[in-house]
Amino acid sequence: MTTEAGPDGRHDPSLDAIMSERRQLINLAYRLLGSLADAEDVVQETYARWYAMSRSQQQDIATPGAWLTKVAGRICLDLLGSARVRRERYVGEWVPEPLPGRGEWSEGSGTDPADRVTLDESITMAFLVVLESVTPAERVAFILHDVFRYPFAEVAEIVGRSPAACRQLATSARRRIDAAQPAAAPTAEQARVVRGFKQAWEARDINALIGFLDPAATAIADGGGQVNAAPRPIEGGEQIARYLVDVSGRVRGVTILECTVNGQPGLVTQMNGTVTAVVAFDISDNRIRRVWAVRNPDKLRQWTAAQLIR
Repeated sequence: MTTEAGPDGRHDPSLDAIMSERRQLINLAYRLLGSLADAEDVVQETYARWYAMSRSQQQDIATPGAWLTKVAGRICLDLLGSARVRRERYVGEWVPEPLPGRGEWSEGSGTDPADRVTLDESITMAFLVVLESVTPAERVAFILHDVFRYPFAEVAEIVGRSPAACRQLATSARRRIDAAQPAAAPTAEQARVVRGFKQAWEARDINALIGFLDPAATAIADGGGQVNAAPRPIEGGEQIARYLVDVSGRVRGVTILECTVNGQPGLVTQMNGTVTAVVAFDISDNRIRRVWAVRNPDKLRQWTAAQLIR
């Protein structure tokens, strides 16, 4: 990433330190908002506020990285409050924006390595979905402290509450998240289940699909009102299997590829080389408990802008 020159036209090494925070800010904002597009907007606004200050004001800030994090965190907190209102107006079900794995792209895809989100257990689709159930303040306190290891004194400056109150917020969020998430299956087991599910889907084998799905499984599709998608969650393994077979019977020419979605095995559907859906799974005890299919084109730009490796 290029850096700017100082007033005398020379390279300003302090700008390197400022811009090196970009990836950290993207990682933080995505976990807080569940949207890479919104995260990028937050980071852009954060830098805009930094560069709106005079040089002397910037120099008065002892730790620019901490300042940038504080500003980005506050912007995210404000957005989380308004997001609940926006999602009430969202057409159909809302699912976090899925992210591809680092190995999904061929060379020359145009993806900037500096903008990649680090994929770990705090970025799985199941984790991000659970985060939607906690309050904005709980989410910010939990992510900053438990994921990014910020002390509660610094979290308090962002959330606008006392360190003790922030500790309580993080504890409350942690309890709900732990209660909602069973132990994740090993990656190899997940990959085996996803591969078998893909083969059964391609074969339109209802019984085989049912075998991979928990009887109480739930499937959610996010079309954003732009493409066809199930308007409500589909409950039950058999109902999900029948729905998938029915859809595949009506839509021809679809290719299904194995891929990594938010750090875990998932699937991508393509038609004429264009990504039409990204499917993430929550797998436990060799069964699929939850399916999230993102079809909203606005949330697939990271997948359609590059070439997936087959």
